[in-house]
This record gives sequence, structure tokens and C-alpha cells, in this order.
Amino acid sequence: MRTIPAALAAHLAGDVTTMCHCWRVTRRDGVVLGFTEHDYDLRFDGTDFWAASGFQAADSEAASGLSVEAGEVSGGFSSAAISEADVLAGRYDGAKVEVFQVNWQATDERILLRVQEIGDVVRAGGAFRAELRRLTHRLEQVQGRIYGRRCDAVLGDGRCKVNLGNPAYRGNGTVAAVLEETRVIVSGLGDAAAGFYRYGVFTFTSGANAGHVCDVEDHRREGAAVTLSLWLPPPLPLAVGDAFTVTAGCDKSFGSCGEKFSNRLNFQGFPHMPGTDFAFGYADGDTVHDGRPLYE
Repeated sequence: MRTIPAALAAHLAGDVTTMCHCWRVTRRDGVVLGFTEHDYDLRFDGTDFWAASGFQAADSEAASGLSVEAGEVSGGFSSAAISEADVLAGRYDGAKVEVFQVNWQATDERILLRVQEIGDVVRAGGAFRAELRRLTHRLEQVQGRIYGRRCDAVLGDGRCKVNLGNPAYRGNGTVAAVLEETRVIVSGLGDAAAGFYRYGVFTFTSGANAGHVCDVEDHRREGAAVTLSLWLPPPLPLAVGDAFTVTAGCDKSFGSCGEKFSNRLNFQGFPHMPGTDFAFGYADGDTVHDGRPLYE
């Protein structure tokens, strides 16, 4: 049950109120920003809440229990608040949002209404619209492990233990030609066999997208040309001369784990698990039952 501070309760009980909403956004990179719908800046809890951001809240409904209701905020791009480049780069995806109701004449009189996360962000012209999700949406995410033939570790993590810092699993290059928004011809990867970087991680080290990370869909060699395809386009257009690093990819199979990375001991899947064809099979007179493994 939420407790309203006595001073705020007294203010709300009066004939005239001076209330507004404030939002404190904590991005995953640690940057903290404050915004308010009021017409001048406010400050409390060590955070400046900017009025110039143009933040506005849409109507939302609060529900009890574990429902996953969502709200929405919108605003305009501003060099002093939210830049279009930061939104395009995904720096607000998954950010924590604290929503306050504040007496703008006495900011000590305030209450934290809810804590949410930023979901989908849509931009249109010089403005953006962001979905605010209740934290209960995390309950819909898969927790624990799922039994399957393929590995469920992330290549290079503490369970996989492959050292992606090893030069044998890394490459450095530059964009030599842009074919499409997700497909480029690159230089610097001439020694790697086709497919070596398929499903790998591509990180820009220079250019407009410096620091942005993309997943590699495919790695091909066509004569002397080396082509990389990305699953999704980067936030800003690709350009010739953009430098990058790329790490080897893994298709999560037991064969690749051993042949490509010599890492079978750390394989985090169940490669000998019977498939559905076996699980739904049945005994018949033509099957030999002599004690040998039914699945290898």
C-alpha cells in the first residue's frame, strides 16, 4: 500500500493544487536524465528535471496483481535532452523509468508513482514516442535452461569459456563498399574461410556508428571479395571507411563446438537427446531389440 506524505496529502486536500509529473530515466550505460511536463526546470534527489524536453504522458491504467499493463510518453528531440542519434543507437532501450508526482512549488512534496522500463521506441519527424512497460513483463521471459540438442550458452561467456580475445577468433577490417543497408564488402578479413564469422558479433570502431554492436547473419567469399551481412541495419547509414572488429560465430552445434573451437568439454547442450521422431516412435516387430543404444 502506498503511503502519501502528510505534507503532500494536505496539499492534495486543498482547493488548488500545483502538481506535475516528473520522469527520471536511468539508461543501461549508467547515464541518468530527468524530465518534467512542467514549464520550467525542477530539481530534487540530486537530479535536474528538464522542462525543455517536451515530455508528455499519455493516459494509462494501473492494475493490481501481475498484469503487464503499459503506458506511454512522448516528446521532441533536443540537443540538451534526448538526441535522435541516442535513440537510434538504442541507448534508451530497456532503460529504467521512475515516475513521480511532484508539487512544483515545493518539490519535497512528492511521491513515486511507479517504476517502469522503456520498451519500443518509435520516432516520427522531430519527435519520439516510447512505451513504458511495468516490470512484471520480465515474468514472461524464459528463466533457467531448456533441454535441447544445441548449446544455450553465449559464445565466450562464463559457461562457454572460449576466449574471444584470442586473435584466432577475431578480425579487424574496414568497409570497402556498401551494397545494401545490411550488406557490405569488407577488407582485412581475407585470411578467414567463408562462414567463419557467420553468427558472430560486429562492432564499429569508427564512423557515425562507432561503438554500436551488430549481429552477423552471413559471411561469404565471392572471388577476392569478402561480404558480411548483418541481421539488422545499424542506427546510422554505413559508410566506406568505417572500421570494425568482428568475432567468430557459433551455430551452437556440438560439431562446431569441437571442430571450430576445440571446446566440447564445455558444450552446454544435449547433443545425444532423442528427437521427436524417436520420442513419438513405437515398438514394432521389425525393430531389433538387442540392448544397443537406441539413439547415437
